[in-house]
Amino acid sequence: MSPVFRRENGYKFKIYSNEEERMHIHVVRAENEAKFWLEPQVELAENDGFANHELNKIT
Repeated sequence: MSPVFRRENGYKFKIYSNEEERMHIHVVRAENEAKFWLEPQVELAENDGFANHELNKIT
């Protein structure tokens, strides 16, 4: 279980502390989940279920 960093408009933003060294965040809504790199810039790393328009809204 990972701590929820933030909740906004039905999205949960989670940080997994021991997953990888490169800073990133997971965004979850219902059964959908996306992972974004935070450095050197915000960039989509993985997407499981979000439509493109939702990914645009998240970033």
